[in-house]
Amino acid sequence: MPTTRPKAKRKVARKRLAGLRPAKAAPKLGRTGLSEISEVVRSRAEADAAIAEARKAHDRLREAIDILPQGIVFLDPDGRYILWNKKYSEIYNTSADLFAQGARLEDTLRIGVERGDYPEAAGREEEWIAERLAKLHQPGEAHEQVLADGRCVRIEERLTKDGGVIGLRVDITDLKHREASFRLLFDSNPVPMILCAQDDERIIGVNDAALAHYGYSKIEFEKLSIRDIQAFESVAPWADDRSLDERNARTWKHIKADGSLIDVAIYSRDLMFEDRPAVLLALMDITERKRAEARLAFVAQHDGLTGLPNRILLRQRLEELLTHTRRSGDKLSVLFIDLDGFKTINDTLGHAIGDKLLNAVARRLRSSLREEDAIARLGSDEFAVVQAGCARPEDAALLARRLLDALGEPYLFEGHTVVSGASIGIALSPGDGDDAERLLKNADMALSRAKSEGRGSFSFFEAEMDARAQNRHRIETDLREAIANRSLQPFYQPLVDLKSGRITGVEALARWLHPQRGMISPGEFIPVAEETGLIGTLGNLMLRRACMDAASWPDPVRVAVNLSTLQFRAGNLLSVVMDALKQSGLPPKRLELEITESLLLEKSDDVLATLHALRALGVRISMDDFGTGYSSLSYLRSFPFDKIKIDQSFVRGLALNRDAQAIVRSIVSLGMGLGVTITAEGVETEDELSCLRGEGCHEGQGFLFSKARPNHEIAQLLTAQHRSSERVDAA
Repeated sequence: MPTTRPKAKRKVARKRLAGLRPAKAAPKLGRTGLSEISEVVRSRAEADAAIAEARKAHDRLREAIDILPQGIVFLDPDGRYILWNKKYSEIYNTSADLFAQGARLEDTLRIGVERGDYPEAAGREEEWIAERLAKLHQPGEAHEQVLADGRCVRIEERLTKDGGVIGLRVDITDLKHREASFRLLFDSNPVPMILCAQDDERIIGVNDAALAHYGYSKIEFEKLSIRDIQAFESVAPWADDRSLDERNARTWKHIKADGSLIDVAIYSRDLMFEDRPAVLLALMDITERKRAEARLAFVAQHDGLTGLPNRILLRQRLEELLTHTRRSGDKLSVLFIDLDGFKTINDTLGHAIGDKLLNAVARRLRSSLREEDAIARLGSDEFAVVQAGCARPEDAALLARRLLDALGEPYLFEGHTVVSGASIGIALSPGDGDDAERLLKNADMALSRAKSEGRGSFSFFEAEMDARAQNRHRIETDLREAIANRSLQPFYQPLVDLKSGRITGVEALARWLHPQRGMISPGEFIPVAEETGLIGTLGNLMLRRACMDAASWPDPVRVAVNLSTLQFRAGNLLSVVMDALKQSGLPPKRLELEITESLLLEKSDDVLATLHALRALGVRISMDDFGTGYSSLSYLRSFPFDKIKIDQSFVRGLALNRDAQAIVRSIVSLGMGLGVTITAEGVETEDELSCLRGEGCHEGQGFLFSKARPNHEIAQLLTAQHRSSERVDAA
């Protein structure tokens, strides 16, 4: 390649040397002339050395840039060629003949445009040249240039301190081909594909399949990151330490543009995209496959007829609950249920009716259980229930009775009335077993015992639990019969005026004289009545009997009757009271209805409305067990009670308990301020009576005065009191 040489200096040097040639008559040189000649020779030697050194530096620079794989070019501030390497000439092989030191790049571009070396300039030659020169003299980001042979060159240019230009050229034709191949495979691929930047997880590209499948536009997609379309996941599919295979095996939840969720299997590959680390994601929508798998799993773990879990799933659920109970200390019960007479129904009415019966049984069982309880169909007519949070055997017994009642109701299928009861066996954890198999086995054994002892019953696995549950069951059965036959009757405990000692009223208390077991304690049958809902019927029965009895007494004392919450909830209490008064002829002012604070806890407008209506009839309303509830004073403000009864817990040992004395004193003072009668319950000793009198309490009730007595005995007491009053009046 030609290089510049200092021609001017060589001419000067030659002229100087020409003046030193000897003439025909050369004058004799002196010392001064020899010195000048020596200086000229030295200057020429220095110049030649400098030229040689410059040539060496130039050659070294050329050797250095010639081995570079990129094309390099150096231009002066006027855009003229100074130096270029072989790769540069190879890249622009069609224009290499124009490259010469001092030649302007602009001129080579114009000639190249005329030759057709730059197809991008076709039809806009001057505009293209102007744009290219602007990029040359004001270089910024790299740009690309397409040559006539189809090759693509990436151009990067930088200004030097003196205003020149250093240019870098890279043939990126192969890269462009690869990108084109990638684009072809990416854009036209039927599999949804997303290209993400590794650093900020932004979506930098999506193919048509992804646009169609997700419903976002391309602009919307490129405003999102991969996390924005993930549901429930906090990291990108590639942002963990797992192997590639482990990452590819994961299933993710993605959010489509319409908000729906899809299950996606993601296959990822790292790559460079536009000189930026990126990740290519191929997205396989496996939503339908997972649904199919879920359906298969459901079929494998559920009964095909009723849709209930089968024995396999029940065992799994039971093991899970047992694992929880081992940590929490809770208990659970397993109930095996067998339909009574199912085979007969199947044989006589056909399998279609039998299938409908099984489905109806499944529905009734479901509706009788809580959400946390488990249910399964084990066989032809066998079902199982797992009761979570079973604190005591009585809880399991209550559930068994509820299920028996539900299943015992008649069914109507295609004009056929079908009655099919059930038998139930119960096993409790941990006493009857702490693993699923043992509990299921013991519940099955208990079921066999229940079936052998009679249809429509339940049996516990352990004898003592069974005895207790059977006793409660007998109480419930007998109680229902006793209520129906009106075998229960009220006993009456006197309320005594503490000043005069006279009986001012009596409280009606339910008593049950069983024909075989004798007198059954209220503490035994009242809880059963409350749990089974019989307390409402029992309360209405006691109300009517008490009104009838009181109407026949010789002394016009009041009769107090306790009311339950269930009687208020029934919604017909006012009419029940009015009917009882009408049928008995008892004046309303002689009836006193006692309620507890628990009723007012509901803060129901209906309750208060009913109480006001009763009081408008002339019936007196009393608050029972005052002080044992949650907010007694607020209740006194919400309704004007006629009487407050101090709970016996404050009366017991009153003479020796200063705290109890202070409470009683406060209640009595409160009653006096409100104009309310104060009655103390549970008075059993003379000391208690003395304290109550000292505090100014109005009435007393308890064994010190009298136990609860049947009607004929209380009538005798009242007759005696009435005659005594007549004698006093006569005197």
